[in-house]
Amino acid sequence: MTDTSGATNPIGRRTVLIATGTTAAVLAVGAAAPEAPTTPTTTPAAATAAAVCTLTKEMTEGPYYLDGALVRADVTEGKAGLPLKLALTVVNDSTCAVIPNALVEIWHCDALGEYSGYVGNNGHSEADDGTFLRGGVLTNSAGLANITTIYPGWYRGRCVHIHVKVHTGVTLTSDGSFTGGQELHTGQLFIDETITSAVAKISPYSTNTVTRTTLAQDSIYDDGGAASGLMTLTALGSSTSSGYTGTLTLGVQQS
Repeated sequence: MTDTSGATNPIGRRTVLIATGTTAAVLAVGAAAPEAPTTPTTTPAAATAAAVCTLTKEMTEGPYYLDGALVRADVTEGKAGLPLKLALTVVNDSTCAVIPNALVEIWHCDALGEYSGYVGNNGHSEADDGTFLRGGVLTNSAGLANITTIYPGWYRGRCVHIHVKVHTGVTLTSDGSFTGGQELHTGQLFIDETITSAVAKISPYSTNTVTRTTLAQDSIYDDGGAASGLMTLTALGSSTSSGYTGTLTLGVQQS
């Protein structure tokens, strides 16, 4: 179950902005060094979401995407794992203004490295309904999407990661999914290796016997920090088993 598609050729030529929390640095496309930070003249909500912007390229979708994801705030479906509460803010890359009503869609493997719809590719036998750990929500008036999931596991050849897409103009359907709209961003979210090392010692992650690929060894993550999708994680409690909140600001190009 090695995810290598697009590892050397990021999809398309679109660029996106990614920043953590409220800070990052403005980069011109193709520039080797950041320009001086600038403060956007936008609404207070936009300034709160992303006072400064970073421009970076998109990342590969990978081979495990499925159409028809459910629109829902909790994608866990009872899957065992540490709680991970994502707080993802979407902003316009030109103005840093927040984008409400954008659908933020995620998908990732479970603690044993299995994707719904593809169970067995990482050597485990478990129930597969094609929907666990997949779904998304519309951003609120502050551009924020809150999604509850579990800390991802890992599979052969890839570090721990979460796939993400941002769509605008979608139509919600009666079956709880969505249709139409425009896809503005495809990327991946990553987690600091120190945290993953601690999580890997806790069940059920500790039962995943596949050799774990680290961030430094990964074929897609380029050590670019927040500009490459590295989330800021905050502990939900006093121990690793309490889980984490993961935050990131995703900036996208709007035509």
